[in-house]
Amino acid sequence: MPVTLFICPLCQSPLTPAADTWRCDGSLSPKQTLHPFDVARQGYVNLLPVQQKKSKAPGDSQASIDARQRFLNAGYYEPLQVFICQQMAQLLAQDNLITEPKIEQNKTSVNWLDIGCGEGYYTQAMAQTGMDVLVAADISKPAVASLAKVSKTANRLWYQQSDEQKGTQNNTPNKMAAIYPLVTSAANLPLAPHSMAGISSIFSPILPEAFAKALQDEGYLLIAKPDVGHLTTIREALFDSVREHDSDKFLHELAPYFTLIGTHYINTALSLSADVLADLLTMTPYAYRARSEKRQALLATAKTQAFDTEAKFVVYILQKTRPTVSAP
Repeated sequence: MPVTLFICPLCQSPLTPAADTWRCDGSLSPKQTLHPFDVARQGYVNLLPVQQKKSKAPGDSQASIDARQRFLNAGYYEPLQVFICQQMAQLLAQDNLITEPKIEQNKTSVNWLDIGCGEGYYTQAMAQTGMDVLVAADISKPAVASLAKVSKTANRLWYQQSDEQKGTQNNTPNKMAAIYPLVTSAANLPLAPHSMAGISSIFSPILPEAFAKALQDEGYLLIAKPDVGHLTTIREALFDSVREHDSDKFLHELAPYFTLIGTHYINTALSLSADVLADLLTMTPYAYRARSEKRQALLATAKTQAFDTEAKFVVYILQKTRPTVSAP
C-alpha cells in the first residue's frame, strides 16, 4: 500500500496509518501542522472533521444499525451479497489485478472503497474477493465502530495482518484484504486521487465527481439499489399512495465520468415473522415515514401469520471513462 493512499481531511497532506495514531506530514498545511487522528479501541479512525458534519450524530442510529445486523445476519439478503461479491471477484480477475504473480518490490496494491459500508455485512464478504486493501467508509460512527469490532475479532484490520493473510506470499483470489474502517463523508473522501481500483455503493449515496476523482483510470463502480417492486406489499400496507423506486435516475449524472457495462437484477421471496418485519421496518426509512398506526397494524398482522413480500434489487456495473487526450 502506498503511503499516499490516505490524505488528511484538514489540510490534504499525505496521511500515514499506524496502529495507534494516524498523522499527516503537514506538507500542505500553511503552518506545516502535523494533524493526528487516534485509532479507536474498536479499530476505526474518525476522519470526519466537525466542520463537515451536518448534525451532532450523522448517519444511522444505533437502533437502526442493531436491527439491520439482526436482519442481514439472518440471511434474508444473502443472494444480493453473494452476487455482489461474485461480480467484484470477476472484475478484479479479468483485469489481471489478482491472478498474475507479482514481483514484491514492484507490487501495486489493489485498493477498493466500500462507501456507506454501514455495519459491514457486505464489506466482510467483499474482503475475500481479491483486493489488497478494502477501505470501509461511512458517516455513522456507531456503524463503523461495529464493523471495526467484528474485523478486529477476525484479525482483518490493517495492522493485524501477516504477509500471508495479505496475499503477498500466495497471491490468489481468495486472499484476505486488509480492512481500514473510516468515519468520513462521501463528499470529502480522505483518499489520494486515482488511488482506488473500484468503489461499491450498496444502497448509499452516489457522488459522481467524488467517485471519479478517487478511482484510477478505467476503475470500476458497482452500485446496488432497490428495484421497481421492492417490498411492494409492505409499502402498500404502510402508505396510502405508493411511489415506485426510480432505480436508474442517477445514471445520467454518472454519464460524464462513467460507462455502464452491466445491469443485473436479483429477486428473493421473503416470509417474515413479526419480529423480523419489525427489524426490516426499523432499518429502512419506513420507520419514520409511515404513520405509527399503519406500522402497528402491519406488525399485528404478522403476529398471526408470516408476512410475505419480495425483495427486488438492481446492480449496476460501470467503468470510469479514460480521459480523451487532444491531439497536438
